[in-house]
Amino acid sequence: MSGTDRRAQVLAIAAKEFAEHGLHGASTEAIARAAGITQAYVFRIFGTKKALFLELVQAAFARVSDGMRDAGEGKTGLDALSAMGAQYFDLLADRTGLLLQLQGFAACGDPEVRDVVRSCFARMWDTAEDGTGLEPVTVKTFLAFGMLLNTGAAMDVEQVEADWAEGVRTWIRPELFAHITTEANR
Repeated sequence: MSGTDRRAQVLAIAAKEFAEHGLHGASTEAIARAAGITQAYVFRIFGTKKALFLELVQAAFARVSDGMRDAGEGKTGLDALSAMGAQYFDLLADRTGLLLQLQGFAACGDPEVRDVVRSCFARMWDTAEDGTGLEPVTVKTFLAFGMLLNTGAAMDVEQVEADWAEGVRTWIRPELFAHITTEANR
């Protein structure tokens, strides 16, 4: 197997391990065993466990930011926001990527992780704000709704039959965001 293929294989295996167990609970030994390599080889490729985790967290956030940017391309305002929201909703099906983002947030007690996650979140914010041209309070509400979708997907609310779960699953029409403005927020 080429070095590039081996790296991709380890990333795929490690993504599942970190998504399920987080930075501190994930085992590089388990990752190595699943890849059929030594733990030392994992460290040779990525340097440290944290570096491997951070690469995966950054990639998970980048998929979201890139997907939102691509979806909103050529649109502005609520049209862009609606396209970004639809794309984001589709990305929730990537449970591993979703859980990697949440594990990134959970590991923010580590200053290095916190800096990386802040940078990733800033990019997502900038993508939404620059891509729509909407006010910060509207972007904030959009991203807050996205975080609710994240937590709902992490809890697999699609499988829950309860009023609260139905509330989490409720689709928000893009027109609602037209009413969330700085002026309305005073």
